[in-house]
Amino acid sequence: MAKLSAELQRYFLDAPSLTPTPHETAAAEVATLNNEVTLNELLTLGGERTFGFLFVLLSLPSALPVPAPGYSIPFGIVMLLLAVQLIIGRAKPWMPEGWMAKGFERSKVAGFITKGLPWLQKIEAISRPRLSIICTSPVGRFVLGIAIALMSICMMIPIPGTNTLPAIGIFVIGFGLLDDDGAISLAGLTICTLAFGLVASIFILGAEVVEQGKDWVKGLLFGQ
Repeated sequence: MAKLSAELQRYFLDAPSLTPTPHETAAAEVATLNNEVTLNELLTLGGERTFGFLFVLLSLPSALPVPAPGYSIPFGIVMLLLAVQLIIGRAKPWMPEGWMAKGFERSKVAGFITKGLPWLQKIEAISRPRLSIICTSPVGRFVLGIAIALMSICMMIPIPGTNTLPAIGIFVIGFGLLDDDGAISLAGLTICTLAFGLVASIFILGAEVVEQGKDWVKGLLFGQ
């Protein structure tokens, strides 16, 4: 199976292929508008690895160190629903019919993917199936689902500083689910723990007091 970064680049960024892959063909058939990307399209594009694929893609706008207003709450709601399904042990995600046709501007999605590709490629360079029981066992998926659910709720809190780090935690866990890489998912759980502490500190101390700490963490993650 092709790497996620290659699939996303081919589907969203490259010129249309004369011989599209089956996923590209199927996803194009369910797209309702040429200039929009629907959840149904993403589900089709995700194929067999839908949970991890959706967590990576839906967390990406808020995980990037650039402003992404308007995405944290709707994507947080969708990821909370997906996390609950991971917790209860569903093999494939389900979404309300009305959500499936929900469209997002294709150019904006392509912009987020362009900024996120270096991330994806760096993680792909070290990702491989290992400690897979963490990603495949009911107990492991339950724990990962709980963490994603908590981070999704944090993303929906309309307070500065509560979006980026929780989204990064979901992004990393999702990538672990994508490749059955338990080590990467454990790294995501560590980030989620830091994010929970950050959000709790914001509530206790206030956003301004925590801002310097948040910048320090982002500097560690992004090398800024």
